[in-house]
Amino acid sequence: MKVKYPSSPHVPWSPGVSGDDVILANTEPFSGKEVVVTEKMDGENTTMYGDHIHARSLDSRHHPSRDWVKHLHGQIRHNIPEGYRICGENVYARHSIQYENLDSYFYLFSVWDERNHALDWDATLEWAALLGLQTPQEFYRGPWDVEAIQKLDLDTDLVEGFVVRTVEGFAFDDFRHHLAKWVRKNHVQTDQHWMHAQVIPNGLKGES
Repeated sequence: MKVKYPSSPHVPWSPGVSGDDVILANTEPFSGKEVVVTEKMDGENTTMYGDHIHARSLDSRHHPSRDWVKHLHGQIRHNIPEGYRICGENVYARHSIQYENLDSYFYLFSVWDERNHALDWDATLEWAALLGLQTPQEFYRGPWDVEAIQKLDLDTDLVEGFVVRTVEGFAFDDFRHHLAKWVRKNHVQTDQHWMHAQVIPNGLKGES
């Protein structure tokens, strides 16, 4: 069964809210919990199963920016258990940020089991290691501390934002009580939708 990755709500102080985005009324769901704050990558949400792969849209059509991640899926699919899915960001193509020093073109950020539960963060990191995948940079891990998180110093020319989630796992239906995002102001800067523009690959570490 294909499952569309949920839309992440914004934390109340996120400056990049647009359109029909959802904003949390408060951050009470995080209170008293251990959280991890990771970089929000500027790419295309992608979900992999043992026998299938799709972008956030369940009826994803062919696009050359997806060729690299499809090849990656072919290499690791046999290690994805039945009923599991792994979700991450396909950053092969430049969107509004030009990455020059990526470790990979795919960054894993969540793993879901056969019960449709997101695994806890430490188990997610274990799966990333098992599959040989990168995870986004961690900016903070510890008890929920709104002041500390608001003071994160991000270079918004190079970083689209951050995602905060509870370290503990959670059920799919509880997604919005365990995860939220902060997005830079005016983060959509391309003149045309990237899928209709020339595909410009981002840069990997070690490339000349």
